[in-house]
Amino acid sequence: MSYLLNLHALGALLGMVIVLLLTRRWPQNKRILVLVFNLCFLYLFSRKLFLFSAIYVLLNYIGYVWLCYAPRWRRFGFGTAIVLNIGAVVALRLLGMHIFEHPLFDAIYLFGLIYTVLKVIDAYYFAYYVGKDGKAPLLDFVNYLLFIPTFTSGPILKFRDFIADSKKPYTVGAADFEAGIKRIIHGLFKKVVLVAGMTIVFKDVLENDLQVYHSLFLMVWFYALIYFDFSGYSDIAIGFGRLMGYTIPENFKQPFLSPTLTQYWRNWHATLGDWFRDHIFMIFSRSFTSRGAAALLSIVIMVLIGLWHGFSWLYLLWGLYHGILMALESLLKLSLVNKKKVSRPYFYFRCVCTQLLVTAAVIVYSGSQETVLTIYRGLLNW
Repeated sequence: MSYLLNLHALGALLGMVIVLLLTRRWPQNKRILVLVFNLCFLYLFSRKLFLFSAIYVLLNYIGYVWLCYAPRWRRFGFGTAIVLNIGAVVALRLLGMHIFEHPLFDAIYLFGLIYTVLKVIDAYYFAYYVGKDGKAPLLDFVNYLLFIPTFTSGPILKFRDFIADSKKPYTVGAADFEAGIKRIIHGLFKKVVLVAGMTIVFKDVLENDLQVYHSLFLMVWFYALIYFDFSGYSDIAIGFGRLMGYTIPENFKQPFLSPTLTQYWRNWHATLGDWFRDHIFMIFSRSFTSRGAAALLSIVIMVLIGLWHGFSWLYLLWGLYHGILMALESLLKLSLVNKKKVSRPYFYFRCVCTQLLVTAAVIVYSGSQETVLTIYRGLLNW
């Protein structure tokens, strides 16, 4: 996700915004110029990624159009498309882990696929449930999947919302421009100033012979660090999206004021939680309506979110941990707390409890097994 912090990339994005502003009287400027920009950016960033993305997008567009018009075998085609896309991610994950080898594999493919596959699946869902009325032009389909501000990280765009935005003319005014620039500066401050400084502190403390207070500090510190890191990127993406004429959804909705884990995952990386709820939970919960089934679905979804972050036992355990806690919330009817219907002390007590539960496992996001085990071992060193 750090490629947008490159000065050349930031300059290119700002240049694109200026071109859009200068050509605002051309009705199709947003759709066509953004397409050219997306393709040129990828080509200059990595020719391998450009070629891989072009083939991947074109194949899926063929499947998407077929699904829009297919009179028969629609369910089979829909399921096959989903399985093939998930299989592609799994195969690239295993290649990246060197479980098996292939001379054509490059880690850059996985870099471009992790978020793109979620958008592809959303497009297939749209085609399956809407039919021919949901068909979008190739130009807009490519822009949706390869939109540079959200290409390798969240927020995750919804297909129907992006296509609706594409049909609107470019109308960014002075107020929108000011708001977008402020949002980008806000995100850059988080990423360049806060995260950089906090990372140095984190690494310095980690080099000690950790005592329990070191480990507790590192867990809380790292939680704040990844919040500034990811929310900073989201700010940059939202800002540039606004300047380019597209509405990018909010990804962080006051997650620290979430009184339950169920509500927390609607507020932290909100678009990812929404994606899994819309494409898995809402589909299967129609057939399995019991509270026990809902609890089991919570476990399955959180395990999938964990494995989506990475194929490792740490992410598997992280998913099980969150899933089991959310399942217990569901079974005990504790999934939702309405701030207006409970006392203020009780509401904030539940918020604190939720944050403690999240903090206990958040260090898994470091992606380093050695770091995770070192910090947890420090908790036993009194």
